[in-house]
Amino acid sequence: MFTEQANQIFVRVIDDYHKFDDVDHPSQNPFEKGSLNHLLYEKNWVDTVQWHLEDIIRNPNIDPVEALQIKRRIDRSNQVRTDMVEYIDSYLLDKYKDVEVAPDAKINTETPAWAIDRLSILALKIYHMRCETVRTDVDDQHRAACQKKLDVLLSQQQDLSTAIEELIADIESGRKYMKTYKQMKMYNDPALNPVLYGAK
Repeated sequence: MFTEQANQIFVRVIDDYHKFDDVDHPSQNPFEKGSLNHLLYEKNWVDTVQWHLEDIIRNPNIDPVEALQIKRRIDRSNQVRTDMVEYIDSYLLDKYKDVEVAPDAKINTETPAWAIDRLSILALKIYHMRCETVRTDVDDQHRAACQKKLDVLLSQQQDLSTAIEELIADIESGRKYMKTYKQMKMYNDPALNPVLYGAK
């Protein structure tokens, strides 16, 4: 199943990252460039690095200059994340381009890749919540509360994986069709952000 493979790749990425636990360590993607597995690995690597940047920037004692640098790095990372989603959707669009779409086919509220984006983030939530359940520097109440949250996240992962499998099956059969839109983010574009073009 596609989501089983994706979830396994996400676990591998997160484990690979935590061998170094360094936001500046480069990705060492083991999959063939251009393959879907390569895209999935790279997508989750970007998410994992950004997760830890978001942790770092919340340090109340962080130097303001460093915080600004990290904030701008997070902005760039968000654009890369969006690009990765669009790459995955483009891969799937090409894969299913010859499917005969049924006359009554419907469009989904989100594309497969945007659902995969949520699955990638869920893998990170599960990893870090699981870490909380085995901490030795907190009390039993903290661990028990985190275990309940972990159970919910695992259930959510199962439900989302099922929904993605059903969506892909519907696309393969022509019951649903894909349509993608560029995200057209405006805040990074000096021609569209009034603060940027007003500063000229």
